[in-house]
Amino acid sequence: MWDSARPRGGLMALVVVVAALLATPAAAADLNLQELIDDALHNSPEILAAGARSAAAGHRVPQASSLPDPMLMTGYQNEGLTGYTYGDSQDAQWMFSAAQMFPFPGKLGLKGDMAKAEAAGVAATAETTRLKVVERVKDLYYELFLAYKTLDLLRERATLFTRTEEAALARYSSGMGQQQDVLMAQTEKYMILEREGMQRQRIQSLESMLNSAVGRDVTSPLGRPPEPAYSSFTRSLEELIQAAYAHSPEIKAKEQMIKAAEAKIAMARKEYFPDVTLNGTYYSRDSKDFPDMWSVTATFNIPIYFRTKQDEAVREGLAGLSEAKHELAATRLMIASAMRDTYTMIQTADHLMGLYRQALVPKNYQGYELALSGYVSGKVEALTVIATLKSFLDSEQLYWVQFTEREKAIARHETLIGPAEQTVARPDTAPEATPERPGGAP
Repeated sequence: MWDSARPRGGLMALVVVVAALLATPAAAADLNLQELIDDALHNSPEILAAGARSAAAGHRVPQASSLPDPMLMTGYQNEGLTGYTYGDSQDAQWMFSAAQMFPFPGKLGLKGDMAKAEAAGVAATAETTRLKVVERVKDLYYELFLAYKTLDLLRERATLFTRTEEAALARYSSGMGQQQDVLMAQTEKYMILEREGMQRQRIQSLESMLNSAVGRDVTSPLGRPPEPAYSSFTRSLEELIQAAYAHSPEIKAKEQMIKAAEAKIAMARKEYFPDVTLNGTYYSRDSKDFPDMWSVTATFNIPIYFRTKQDEAVREGLAGLSEAKHELAATRLMIASAMRDTYTMIQTADHLMGLYRQALVPKNYQGYELALSGYVSGKVEALTVIATLKSFLDSEQLYWVQFTEREKAIARHETLIGPAEQTVARPDTAPEATPERPGGAP
């Protein structure tokens, strides 16, 4: 039985090594996060659409505060039906007039205020879109880093699975072990190869999504993200919430909605007062006996249907103002809740990273070495060795999962707080990005 199992194990090891070498992606330049963000700010369709929408809203402001277009009129009045009597009849005349409507004082200013508030709200919404696109770019960037890092860990730990396989083969060849132990060790090694394939597929998917987020062709080549610097995060939750209340573009958009609603109410109350239209007319009669004439008139609208128009418009404005205030309150609560959630996530990630780095990773590695030694001496089963090895690999990966989730949470903080108050990412000394392991650990 030994002669048939040994070559099979060697062949499997050779297949694993060759497949891993063939699957290794070609080296590429480091992927720069800031360059991706700059590309997104200039090329993202979402940001460009939001910017165009904001520009369009700004162009509506001067339109709203301008006078209505003047009206020009020309006409001819003839006397009789038998011929053209201009110059021969007193009542035959050409008429030329110009009319201009002037809203009641204050109406144009209020219309301009409404348009300005709406434009400011659209601009704040565009800023929110910009921040969310940047957040998505960072999110995908860190996910791509994690995928590459996981792939590295799987490759680095493949040697440990090979050691386990060799120990199982040695015990089996000496008649002290079972063939099942060899097959179990080889199966775990193949599962590592399977996980590598899944990570490569995830890398391709993340690259496509990242290219789409920054406005590039989905097939554009991307380099590998380098290991990010640990972002310093020392502000308290209360400070962050107050900063969000002061600078969040989502809150600013809701505040502008309130201003627009208040201007709409004031405008509705102004509609109780009439507008005036001034009209000047010149009558040309082309006769010495019938001199030319002119006239000036003023026309006023009479708001006699105020119960069904102006009164209802005021009530509509008051309801809109109440809606805007409630939406602002809801937005503030949502932002405070999201801020607390991400803050807790950052604090938890810091704690877990320290736990993995200082305890679980080195302890799991020590446990693997002890289990492997015990298996070689026949004191421990192969299943125990494989379980401790998988725990070691999982704890390493979970460290980097927490590192990635922490950076993504900080990016979400920046979206919630707004552009004026953002957390500065800079290298820090603790915790270290690479988990510590006992000396000699691969």
